[in-house]
Amino acid sequence: MKRLLTAAVLIPAVLFGVFGGRTWLLAGVTEIFAILAWIEYCSIVGLEPLARAVGLIAGVALILMPFEPGLFILAAVALVLPFRSVDLKAGFISAAAMFLGIFYIYGGMRAGYLLGQRNAWYLFFALALNWVGDSGAYYVGRKFGRHKLAPRISPGKSWEGAIASLVLATVVTALVMPQVILISPWFAAWFGLIGNMAGQLGDLAESALKRGAGVKDSGTLLPGHGGFLDRMDSTLFTLPVIYLLLSF
Repeated sequence: MKRLLTAAVLIPAVLFGVFGGRTWLLAGVTEIFAILAWIEYCSIVGLEPLARAVGLIAGVALILMPFEPGLFILAAVALVLPFRSVDLKAGFISAAAMFLGIFYIYGGMRAGYLLGQRNAWYLFFALALNWVGDSGAYYVGRKFGRHKLAPRISPGKSWEGAIASLVLATVVTALVMPQVILISPWFAAWFGLIGNMAGQLGDLAESALKRGAGVKDSGTLLPGHGGFLDRMDSTLFTLPVIYLLLSF
């Protein structure tokens, strides 16, 4: 019940940002979700306060600024930050974690922002294929899951659930997407297939991050779901992949 109530609040907020028709609204919603995920990421990896603040400012700018100069600035900041550390080795490890988190969270959200600017429906389907896939994985995995997908990283996930997620996302996207966007069902199927595969990898990657840090959830802000990063883990991998797919 908590999962459904949280989704009932969260999904309309996301859709409002996607279809609101205002660039500033899309940018604002994107930045808010990115910042919340960044705060949780910092807690998981144990970044010091200065690195958290620098990463937040740099990440917020990265979503809106030209990408290539943004990456150069981030790399420069990440290399300079350890200079103040007594232990340079630990300082560079912390800086690497900061740079990785910025690229992972804000880079993924930037791809979503660019998708939304290009076509709100592209962004919607990039988000929805994970919502559909997650539902298929959850219910099929709970009932029929027998073979563990990655027991060392995420014991609850099964091959049955992963396949159900992939099939459902591909079929639904192939059937529905061509009805609102002038693309072929075959391209829509690739959209769903590749996007869902990327999303499942993103889910496992965040599970590995939490496993390494010894935490169960990234946060507690979303009852029944954990934290914002727990809800965005698959999306952060899907958005850049879909953006590249559409670009080519």
